[in-house]
Amino acid sequence: MHPNDLKTYLDCLITNNLKLSTMIWGTPGIGKSSIVKQVAIAHQLEFIDVRLSQLAPTDLRGLPVAENGVSKWFPPEFLPQQGRGILFLDEINMAPPAMQGMAQQLILDRCVGSYIVPEGWFVWAAGNRKEDRAGVFEMPAPLANRFLHLQVEPDFESFKAYAMGHGIHEQIIAFLSFRPSLLYKMDPQQPAWCSPRSWMMASTLHDRGLDLTPAIGVAASAEFQAFVLTYQMLPDLVTILEGNGDSLAFPSEPSARYATITGLTVHAAADVDRAYHAFSWLAQAATAEWVQLFVSDLFGLMRSSGKLGALAVLIEKDPSIQKFLQNYRQLVSA
Repeated sequence: MHPNDLKTYLDCLITNNLKLSTMIWGTPGIGKSSIVKQVAIAHQLEFIDVRLSQLAPTDLRGLPVAENGVSKWFPPEFLPQQGRGILFLDEINMAPPAMQGMAQQLILDRCVGSYIVPEGWFVWAAGNRKEDRAGVFEMPAPLANRFLHLQVEPDFESFKAYAMGHGIHEQIIAFLSFRPSLLYKMDPQQPAWCSPRSWMMASTLHDRGLDLTPAIGVAASAEFQAFVLTYQMLPDLVTILEGNGDSLAFPSEPSARYATITGLTVHAAADVDRAYHAFSWLAQAATAEWVQLFVSDLFGLMRSSGKLGALAVLIEKDPSIQKFLQNYRQLVSA
């Protein structure tokens, strides 16, 4: 499944109050942990991230303390005692077998030693696969059989939807729209390689005018720098967004087209009038597939901000956009 599908699935587990232990598998850097945290925030749940690979068995079970001649196990402070939330066992298969064995009781029986997981908590886990060179241990069959198993793969559309709503630099988004195969590309010979996580780091570097090579590697960084030069070929986006772009042509170079669409989307999403002007210009200047790319991204952003209705009112009153939409429907249904 894609990251967006994972989020939807986890949402359903919470909505239906299904306390089934769930294991999320996927390559490093695709956002497994971030998605779980986003789900917790969306449902107003507490979130506790436990890295079993950094613990010893006694750290999870607790320490024995003598009380009236009897040893009692005092649970660690990081385990939840009340409320509602997600107990997330990240990098679970990087933990040695002894630690994974200790986790079995927590995962299946929702208890370990004298500790009991509160009723309002979900127990989920995540890990990388052997083929990802992640230095993992084989998960014992009895432990694996205690989980639901979800396989997650990198997906550019999922990344783009997240990136546009979280301040990732528009040139990063535009470049990956043009070269989506570079969203995730592991290079066994280099310590720096492309993943959603490293592209987010690259965005921070690019914001500060720094070289992206330490985040994404030499080859991808060189391609990105060449792509940035295409921004010199873009029409004046500010003029378009202000509604004065009638004399401006849509670029002919594919990389410049992706850059134009992304730039308009990012800068139009927060303002209904700008969004309307960009849509109107594209409907007249670009072909249907480019308008569709713009609309699919823009509408998602404006829907989440509650501004889509206001944009729809403006679109409904514009004869040129209505004509485009009619022609597009005929093209799609043909």
